[in-house]
Amino acid sequence: MFKGAFSALVTPFKNGEFDEESYRNLIEWQIEQGINGLVPVGTTGESATLSHEEHRQVVKTCVEAVKKRVPVIAGAGSNCTKESLELVEFAKEVGADAALLVTPYYNKPTQEGLYQHYKTIAEKTGFPLVPYNVPGRTSVNLLPKTVARLAEIKNIVAIKEASGSLKQISEIISLCGDKITVLSGDDFTCLPTLSIGGQGVISVASNITPKEMASLCGSFFEGNLKKAQELHFKLFPLFQALFLETNPIPVKTALGLMGMIKPEIRLPLCEMSEANLAKLKQVLVQVGIIKE
Repeated sequence: MFKGAFSALVTPFKNGEFDEESYRNLIEWQIEQGINGLVPVGTTGESATLSHEEHRQVVKTCVEAVKKRVPVIAGAGSNCTKESLELVEFAKEVGADAALLVTPYYNKPTQEGLYQHYKTIAEKTGFPLVPYNVPGRTSVNLLPKTVARLAEIKNIVAIKEASGSLKQISEIISLCGDKITVLSGDDFTCLPTLSIGGQGVISVASNITPKEMASLCGSFFEGNLKKAQELHFKLFPLFQALFLETNPIPVKTALGLMGMIKPEIRLPLCEMSEANLAKLKQVLVQVGIIKE
């Protein structure tokens, strides 16, 4: 159902408020550059510090701006099943193509709890769902055997796998086959994930390099492994630099340097340190995103 590079979009702010104009401009540029899909209000979209009203506004704006030109997977995760259910229903109502559901964080459910969480939302909404596994953020790991159980549910269509473990990704693909689409949740594992049967990536880097990330995936699917490898290694320093500090601080800073958005971050996240900013600028120049 989903294939290629999907941008985990930042949420631009201006004077502390959602900057809808910049967001629409960013979306238009992403589509012009050939991105394969968009993901509003994920981790990179600062979902943790958006109010429910803002969350809905951002999702609605994205769907309206995209106009069905590419798929939209709307962030709808929560550590409360009832709340996540409501966010999925909203995504469905406004015309998103699927919902991205991060594993419930902080309350650390068991594997059975995780299964029941996704199963309940899937059955109650009938909407395409994409579980999102990112143990480094949530302190809970959605294990391959649990993914295999979820893959039996018709409308659980994909998983964003951001454990960073190719062993775990391999186990998921081995257990699930074509019952579920595996999308890399980390830019640096995009190409390796494709090589073992993954279908794409939900990317931070594609906020600033949509053309290149889409081309990396496209080249692989076209059988041009050499070009895919070249793009991987060209962008690899960027993949690392975008995590010099907590995501999305570096990527918003980069977009600010490119003149795409105002690089505002909501507390408790804050501006990059001068030392890391200098490192980021050096990589952006090296990759050809900005000039010295």
